[in-house]
Amino acid sequence: MNAELTYPKTLIEAVRYFSDAAVATEFFAKMRWPNGVCCPHCGSTSVSYLAKQRRWQCREKHERRQFSAKIGTIFEESPLGLDKWFVAVWCITNAKNGISSCKLARALGITQKSAWFMLHRVRHAMHVGSFEKFCGTIESDETFVGGKSKNMHLSRRKKKIHGTGGMGKAVVHGLLERGDKSKNKTRKVKATVVPNVKHSTLVPIITDSVAAGSNVHTDSLQSYNALAALYP
Repeated sequence: MNAELTYPKTLIEAVRYFSDAAVATEFFAKMRWPNGVCCPHCGSTSVSYLAKQRRWQCREKHERRQFSAKIGTIFEESPLGLDKWFVAVWCITNAKNGISSCKLARALGITQKSAWFMLHRVRHAMHVGSFEKFCGTIESDETFVGGKSKNMHLSRRKKKIHGTGGMGKAVVHGLLERGDKSKNKTRKVKATVVPNVKHSTLVPIITDSVAAGSNVHTDSLQSYNALAALYP
């Protein structure tokens, strides 16, 4: 593989450039590991490339020695190759007025359902500013933000406070990826304002942001119960 890290300027160029899966893999590897590929499990840079499988293998002795460029990213759970994903990224980021899942599906030759999934993931990456998901040991928690009722004027209190606890307050959900000095890994935090703390609200945020196989710590809120099956 000898592709250079250049960015296609037109859709035709993007399709041609990323049509070779090996080129797409090397392109993403250079983006993700600019100082050289390293094992996502132990941090070692002593790895070898398995060209036929388009995967790397760590030379250190531990479980899950083989890994792909997709691991720990928004692309990981998708059966679609990086050749499709990068054309999708190009289309989405270069569409000034946005692009529909139907139009993206026609451009890539995939189903509308798959295109919708890609749109959702790429937009999420654009929002957080990274293709990589949180991984390792993750803490998930939620809090209610708002002024204390005792500090409010009576008229404002009647408008804002309609119950106990978090009623009338904004809900903020937070994710924290713990750091690891031995791997030169710093902490990362993500906070999101959410409408409520229901299962249907919190679990999709976590699955979109946290890589499979991570160790997720939560409190006893029942909305988190389903995570036991997703992150054993």
